[in-house]
Amino acid sequence: MMTTEEKIKEWCPQAETETAGETVVRVPADKLEDVCRRLHDDADEPMDYMRDLVGVDQGDGRYSVYYQLESTRTHGRVMLCSDAATGEEGPLLPSVCQVWKTAEIKEREAYDFFGIRFTGHPDMRRLFLREDWKGYPLRKDYDMDSNPLNMENEVNADVTEEFRLLPDGTLERRENVVFNPDDFVVNIGPQHPSTHGALRMRTSLEGETVKHIDPVLGYIHRGIEKLSESLTYPQTLAFTDRLDYLSAHQNRHALCMCIERAAGIEVTDRVQYIRTIMDELQRIASHLLFYSCLVMDMGALTPFFYGFREREMILDIFEETTGGRLIQNYNMIGGVQADIHPTFVQKVKEFTKHMREIIHEYHDIFTGSVIARNRLKQMGLLSREDAISLGATGGTGRASGWANDVRKHHPYGLYDKVDFKEIVYTHGDSWDRYMVRMDEILESCAIIDQLIDNIPAGDFRVKVKPILKLPEGVFTASVESSRGEFGVFLVSRGDKSPYRLHFRSTGLPLVHAMDTVCRGNKIADLIAIGGTLDFVIPDIDR
Repeated sequence: MMTTEEKIKEWCPQAETETAGETVVRVPADKLEDVCRRLHDDADEPMDYMRDLVGVDQGDGRYSVYYQLESTRTHGRVMLCSDAATGEEGPLLPSVCQVWKTAEIKEREAYDFFGIRFTGHPDMRRLFLREDWKGYPLRKDYDMDSNPLNMENEVNADVTEEFRLLPDGTLERRENVVFNPDDFVVNIGPQHPSTHGALRMRTSLEGETVKHIDPVLGYIHRGIEKLSESLTYPQTLAFTDRLDYLSAHQNRHALCMCIERAAGIEVTDRVQYIRTIMDELQRIASHLLFYSCLVMDMGALTPFFYGFREREMILDIFEETTGGRLIQNYNMIGGVQADIHPTFVQKVKEFTKHMREIIHEYHDIFTGSVIARNRLKQMGLLSREDAISLGATGGTGRASGWANDVRKHHPYGLYDKVDFKEIVYTHGDSWDRYMVRMDEILESCAIIDQLIDNIPAGDFRVKVKPILKLPEGVFTASVESSRGEFGVFLVSRGDKSPYRLHFRSTGLPLVHAMDTVCRGNKIADLIAIGGTLDFVIPDIDR
């Protein structure tokens, strides 16, 4: 059987393979859409899941887009790259949003930061920045003084441009309408915590029924990816804790793992044990907060305190070893910042035993409630096909029948040495999304119990130079964070700073999915549905 790279070469003889770091197949822009469709529909290994889409300014007038693809059947992966064609309208590439739905929002991100326009995309508006923003901030020649602080209200952009490439090579421009003048549109957000952060959803209604949701993002955009380009590799680590702060250990694990692979750094077995245990404690703490926030969203009070009661035990364990409760600053390149606290093993064992014995209280007070069942069952349906196309990973995808756990299909740490079940439900409603996370709490306890008594002796960190220079190339890593696949995409030019550093947001596809899962439901159910998707806004806005 031919490899995926060989098939691409057969479909497109002009394709070239680059092997600096990860293997990248470079495809001409005029062949990109055809190659993507063939990959998606391939009978042997369909690349039906777009993991990520990343823009890069190559610095010589070229703007490239990297497409990270995976097959949900075989879990094989491939990475494409295509250089945007230059024209009067700026860099141009064909849109692939007709192949993968998640490209709709990720192509908007590439346009927002690089000015790459995607022909055939129906909604070329800014995503994170104001519509009146000047320039594209991730370009290397961006003028940092071109946008002074603007405190004026931003006008809603209800009309968007679409560009179509005609057979004669010319561009046809047309306008599309987001909301019609007679649509009844209400703002949900950006108040916190009901939208789980500073998220605003412009929602059109027909009576009390949701017709369309247009998410407005960027209220806490901090330019983390731009800032990373002027920092050394150890300095970039601090950003990961401040993305999805409920996946702080896991996010930093991903970045450390990416840098370590690129630099050829081998960490000790002790480090692998500590990192894996910390990741699972982090997952339990996040799921407990998910439970607490969801029940609060739905009007319950007592269960809210249950979740915080057990979560506090985990935060105390974290604090003794890392010094932090929310922001951890623990994983370092080559290991961890400090060895585990002398009472760590004992307290972790006490916690997992306690969690197993106490979780019935969560189910007694909420799961068994007729109110919870009526408000969650058959609400916010998401099919398996839509979950894959939208890139809705984590518990959201697994509730729709999509087995997407990175720990199982692309093991890292010690996940290939422990026995655990991948929790998968099939209905794809709010109830199943809730149950996946509750079941995962016990699976995380099982993983921890297999490791906690077997932490080997050894160094907790190998010696690493304070200034690292990675070899030239493209490097990636991904982990299963509390909310799904968190990825790191790194382009090195052999310098002490990353040329391009991009983080795959777990929440961006989930917010994008809100329109799909909420349509046809009542506005009264919108907040509960959003709660079961479990997105965290700083992770999205970056």
